[in-house]
Amino acid sequence: MTELDADAVIVGSGPSGATAADLLTAHGWSVIILEKGANHLLELDAPYGPLGHSANDELKSVHRHLLGPDPLVEPRTFRRAESDGDHLLVGHVNSLPSTVGGAGFHADGKLPRFREDDFRLRSTFGPFEGADVVDWPVAYEDLEPYYAETERLVGVAGEETNPFAAWRSGPFPMPPGPDMYGAVLSMAAGERAGLHPYRCPSGVNSVPYDGRPACNNCGFCGQYGCPIEAKGDPVAMLRRALRTGRCQIRPESYVVAITTEADGRHATGVRYLDASRVEHEVRGGHVILAAGAFETPRLLLRQDVGNSSGLVGRNLMYHFQTLSVGAFPMRLHAMRGRCVTGAHDDHIVGDQASAAAARQAGLPWIRGGLVEHGGANQPVREAQIYGPGPHHGAAMRDSSLSDRLWVFTMQGEDLAQPINRIDLDPTVRDAFGFPAGRVTYTPHRHELVASAHVAPILEAVLRDAGAEWSVTSTSPPIHGEGDVSPLGMAPASYHIMGTTRMGADPARSVVSPEGRLWDIANVLVVDSSVFPTSAGYNPTLTIMALAARTTRLLLGEPLPATTPHRMSGAQE
Repeated sequence: MTELDADAVIVGSGPSGATAADLLTAHGWSVIILEKGANHLLELDAPYGPLGHSANDELKSVHRHLLGPDPLVEPRTFRRAESDGDHLLVGHVNSLPSTVGGAGFHADGKLPRFREDDFRLRSTFGPFEGADVVDWPVAYEDLEPYYAETERLVGVAGEETNPFAAWRSGPFPMPPGPDMYGAVLSMAAGERAGLHPYRCPSGVNSVPYDGRPACNNCGFCGQYGCPIEAKGDPVAMLRRALRTGRCQIRPESYVVAITTEADGRHATGVRYLDASRVEHEVRGGHVILAAGAFETPRLLLRQDVGNSSGLVGRNLMYHFQTLSVGAFPMRLHAMRGRCVTGAHDDHIVGDQASAAAARQAGLPWIRGGLVEHGGANQPVREAQIYGPGPHHGAAMRDSSLSDRLWVFTMQGEDLAQPINRIDLDPTVRDAFGFPAGRVTYTPHRHELVASAHVAPILEAVLRDAGAEWSVTSTSPPIHGEGDVSPLGMAPASYHIMGTTRMGADPARSVVSPEGRLWDIANVLVVDSSVFPTSAGYNPTLTIMALAARTTRLLLGEPLPATTPHRMSGAQE
């Protein structure tokens, strides 16, 4: 028998791959993590300290692709439907960071849980014409122990004041951090409107935790690595895995194929290209795919592996984003704080008014999503808006399109549609010679109706908070009678889900409830591609909780069932 290089080979080092590596190495397994991008996160030799590559540098981080990928080197393509031809857009299409740490490196750390109804969408609300609405093969109570575990592994700050939140088996590991000034205004106005704002759970330290300092509220959270490592995801988990001596991380390793035995039913490892484009093979007892809901189906489709159901790449979901902006007469200091400190869930829970809006539109139901209370542009982007000329200095000092703006962003539930998918573009290739991933996506009418219902509510709250005017846009942009922009603009959302759906029926899913490919049992998928529905919540904590569950089932050590803990007042 050929000797293995590791017990498990993990493709991708983001939140899900880091979770799997942390738990596997803690239980004595050896792992090799292959990461396509460069390493900007932490030293790969003891004592595994920070590299110092992160900084409050908008040009480097946002405009010069420090965390990758460069859309010229690794382009993606987009179209609305097959009738658009091969593609409408080539370049940046939902390009999450490609670096050690993956998308967790740049995220601003919002880590809410899904609610009980999110796992039983079809049985609770019923089917929806034109969409493939299903229940998950796992329930909230199955996932609750793993939610609690990953909150401890990362370090989540929050408080139990959200009346719509699912039950918890224990309190948050940390209390919430300080509120942004704009959130103080918008949360108070939300309460006056009968909404239920709360401090959003965050993977950003409010106090020292796990050897990392508390956040200093520099304002550079979203799209930036944290220079002081106040964000726990994914650095905490990767560092723990490395410290066991049983984890290798190999950056700049572009996985080209899963290797299998002759019958194609058992994986033996993977082949990858190193930074010099030299091909290597690593052999592992299990292959764990953690490359994300864009790159995981792209890898499987290149080989036509794991696709006996024909669903690999299908049922692509984002979050349909509704962005309501209010302009205030005073400065809100929107760049200070954690990007988002407040939120409310009312529009995903629904009420009589949303039910009436659904009936008026001829729909059985609508669900919005979590609404983030946050700020606006950072300096370089703001400067681009004003443009050059003698007015520029005064415009920047006044900052009417940045420091005086406050934004509500609703992460609206996006219904799964088989026609929405990721496949391989027939004409565009990346710098490695492989077909670019292609998005085909048009939002369902459900998303448009839900957005149209919620937008005036959000604008009214902003005006009551003190905004002089308010306006709403969406991503993707919508014009007229629900047409997507003729420019073919791709959704801006970094929440990508659903392209290797999990389920109990091999004919209607790609992976089993345990996260295993139906076609190759020792290949597991632990990223957001397994989501059957998108819910209306930021997905990262659920990604990590599912990865933890899949990993512990692989180890044969599932966590025991949990029960609600008792609270004293709002928080124990």
